[in-house]
Amino acid sequence: MSNPESHADESASIVVEADKVSKKFGDRIAVDGLDLAVPRGGCLGLLGPNGAGKTTTLQMTYGVSRPTSGAVRVFGIDVAKNTRAVCSRLGVTLQENVLIDTISTRDNLRIFGRYYRLSEAELSQRIEELLDFLELRSHADAPARTLSGGYKRRLSVAMSLINKPELLILDEPTTGLDPAVRHTLWSRIRDLRATGTTVLLTTHYMDEAERLCDRVVIIDQGKAMIEGAPRDLIEQQLAREAVEVDCTEQEELTLFGKLVDDGGNGLKRLRAGNRVMLFTDDSTTLVERIHQADGGARRPFVVRPANLEDVFLSITGTGLREGA
Repeated sequence: MSNPESHADESASIVVEADKVSKKFGDRIAVDGLDLAVPRGGCLGLLGPNGAGKTTTLQMTYGVSRPTSGAVRVFGIDVAKNTRAVCSRLGVTLQENVLIDTISTRDNLRIFGRYYRLSEAELSQRIEELLDFLELRSHADAPARTLSGGYKRRLSVAMSLINKPELLILDEPTTGLDPAVRHTLWSRIRDLRATGTTVLLTTHYMDEAERLCDRVVIIDQGKAMIEGAPRDLIEQQLAREAVEVDCTEQEELTLFGKLVDDGGNGLKRLRAGNRVMLFTDDSTTLVERIHQADGGARRPFVVRPANLEDVFLSITGTGLREGA
């Protein structure tokens, strides 16, 4: 009798599905009843503080770790039951680069490609494509140990693409990289998505998530706290604009304590040390208040668009407060 999972529907719209997934390490709950769905061709970002359960979730997705309860299905296949069938169709870039330092960029790609049993002709062609795609050709014959951090990261991403994966999993792909390399990798990820590759990533860079992800899930203590498109979350949770000003809590009450939003509710705000961030759809009133403070003395402030980092802090970091 054939295995029904081996004939999973190739046209299914959901590539990754987590159904009430939990993972415990002893008495510690790393992931707690998580539900996820990543559509074909989409990009989902997992955001959260260190220790929130993001990497553990990825590990269950590519079969390194098994759920304590619940199930993760990739391409309609239960990963815990048929890990090999799943892994042959995905690529993974880990947080840490895993390279053979003594051999060249080209040979790292060749050795890794052989795990997928590619023919020599196919593998050679794929290596040449990736050397160009990740702009590695100038360092193709250099030992991996001599590469800069940016080139090592590009090589790690290239290795995860050697099998032309349908699903690309990226665990903090650009941490520690300079802006130029980050933008290069972002561009390549967009190129891959344009050809239909599904992407699941974790990142601590909120601007990265805003630029790359259709949807994000903010995780804290193993639980999904909120999910949605980045711009929708910003508008739903906060407002269009943020005003940042340095002031004590008492000064904040004097300046802004009685202000309300358009719905008659207290003005949403975050505090980090002596800096308060206030969120509004029209900053005019706040700016007037600041200009009038202290008898007209100059008080530094910033007006900017609200962003995903504000939402992140409101959920996981500094508590969101309602004004008096």
